[in-house]
Amino acid sequence: MKRTTLKLGQLLLIGLVILSFDLPVSSVRSQPTSSQPASQPSASQTATVQFLPADQNQLTQLLKQAPQLQQQPWPQLLQTLATKFEGAAYKGGLLDQSPKEELVLSLSQFDCVLFVETVLAIARTLTVEEPSPQVFSNAVQTQRYRQGHMQGYCSRLHYFSDWIADNQRRGLVENITPALGGIPLNKPLNFMSQHRQSYPQLKSTANWQCIQAVETRLQSLPLHYIPQAQIRGIEASLQPGDIIAVATAVPGLDVTHTGLVYQMSDQTKGLIHASPGGSVRIAPDLATYVANVDQSIGIIVARPQNSQQ
Repeated sequence: MKRTTLKLGQLLLIGLVILSFDLPVSSVRSQPTSSQPASQPSASQTATVQFLPADQNQLTQLLKQAPQLQQQPWPQLLQTLATKFEGAAYKGGLLDQSPKEELVLSLSQFDCVLFVETVLAIARTLTVEEPSPQVFSNAVQTQRYRQGHMQGYCSRLHYFSDWIADNQRRGLVENITPALGGIPLNKPLNFMSQHRQSYPQLKSTANWQCIQAVETRLQSLPLHYIPQAQIRGIEASLQPGDIIAVATAVPGLDVTHTGLVYQMSDQTKGLIHASPGGSVRIAPDLATYVANVDQSIGIIVARPQNSQQ
């Protein structure tokens, strides 16, 4: 497969890290308490919510299918929900259009992490007795922010390894990379502080210093990844809806893209993801896709947990 280069005037989003300069990529976007029910708000402040009326209507219609969708096994439910957004537009920078941190919700356009968060949040919404848009909003907020609390820009889980670790502490996902034979990824995560000029929100000294403090704390976070040469060998252990994060050789970064495992009709594994190539789409061969992401070195795998099981 031919490698392509995206100009990052289009905004390459790394985890939730936003770049505004050119970087060679291949269809790439690129992010302890007991688990809380998705129906209860987890934020310590009232969030300003961005949610277009058309997207709200789409969610309402989707939740009307709850009786049928709730009958599906959890992995199949995740895949079914993901495919409902196939063809939806890719748009980078959606979470950073306002100088003030707002809870951005979307069912019509995504970056790659927003796509993953949205699918997981809808699935969690469907596990409660009375699914509603408010439950969905709470679920997105709980996943996106440290310990589920939205407290400004710095509380967002920008590095995807941090996103996984924080959500794992609250029982929302399980990082299964070590169990699949992952090896240590020894690198500091400091891309944001080292590229302050690329982030409008980091013009604020308070935000910049806070991000530096986050990066310092992340030095103690164990990182593991499955090398590219081993991906084919572990595919049989993957389930539909498992979160795939593409590990990178880019200095200071852990992940350059995310998506969900898609099980093909022949039981082989692909990837459904919001691609900067233009839309939510299915890459039919996971290992081949990852191999063609520029500067990729392998994958990190996290398994979404169903709190009702």
